Amino acid sequence: MASVIETPAKNKKSRPSDAATGKAAADSATKTPIWDQPNLVEPVVDTTAAPKISKHAHPTVAERKRFSNVSYWAVGWLTMAHLVVLAAPFYFSWTGLAIMVVVHWMTGSLGICLGFHRLLTHTGMKAKPWVRYTFAVIGTLAGEGSALDWVADHRKHHAFSDLEGDPHSPHDGSIWSHIFWLAFHTHNGDRKAYLQRWVPDLYKERGMRILDVMFLPLHILTGVILFAVGYYAFGHSLYMATSLVVWGMFVRLVGVLHSTWLVNSASHMFGYRNYETTDDSRNNWLVAILAYGEGWHNNHHAYPRMAKHGHKWWEFDITWQAIRLLRATGLVWDVVDYKNAAEKKAKEAALAS
Repeated sequence: MASVIETPAKNKKSRPSDAATGKAAADSATKTPIWDQPNLVEPVVDTTAAPKISKHAHPTVAERKRFSNVSYWAVGWLTMAHLVVLAAPFYFSWTGLAIMVVVHWMTGSLGICLGFHRLLTHTGMKAKPWVRYTFAVIGTLAGEGSALDWVADHRKHHAFSDLEGDPHSPHDGSIWSHIFWLAFHTHNGDRKAYLQRWVPDLYKERGMRILDVMFLPLHILTGVILFAVGYYAFGHSLYMATSLVVWGMFVRLVGVLHSTWLVNSASHMFGYRNYETTDDSRNNWLVAILAYGEGWHNNHHAYPRMAKHGHKWWEFDITWQAIRLLRATGLVWDVVDYKNAAEKKAKEAALAS
């Protein structure tokens, strides 16, 4: 597990070199991987040189936007989900709405924000295997792809944030960064190599590879369970069975998707900055509400491994509250709630005194 250390920041609008990005998380116990490095601007001496694009930045957006690279699976999945939502007004029920709200929080906050993002992508805490896989399963049910693909894309986003190679930068268009980027594969035709580059730690786990192929079966099973509950719990009512599937699965799924996508788009376009980072990340209070604390995005890009995204007292992060509860119960530990090694030592000294 990589440790948190002070590392040189990337220069404004510079691109990581091959040497900087060629190290995987497990290569060294003392070097922070590129996707977890503090992303703060430092003064530069020479700004005239234009460094070459790292080989790991490929495929760039221009290279991805081709007909042969269309992800028909992603296009079909997302189109179907949005079409089913059109039936929501005709199958409304209070039970369906309640299930939607609860499962939205479970899959959005616990699954994506806590599980996929802060635990698996940035290793912002440690947990026993069964806890990791519980959150990985919940995150899979958010409908945003498997943990392998999600984490790989997000780590690459941090390595090339708002530069050539960023999978979803608003520099390539606001609609692109919000949804259209998902219409094209993010790998360069070799998904296995892409995963081994960006998620070597997860790809070697047999359980993660199993979850990867279980994405669709898990969603089908969820739909069957919701239909059965609605049918048998409400006197063999087809209306309630359909309501629970439409609201508990598809309305919830589309809601979580767009909440997460707002982090990629709006939080790189609108808001304020606590830190001068090398990208255009912003803190956006509305996105923070909709995406369970992920909208404090400038804070996160400044210090990616921090599990606590709200850095000001008023920047409320509901996912962080869940992490605090998990830490209090012993389900997670070694939580990164500090910016760097010096701050960690200061916190430990304060607790010891």
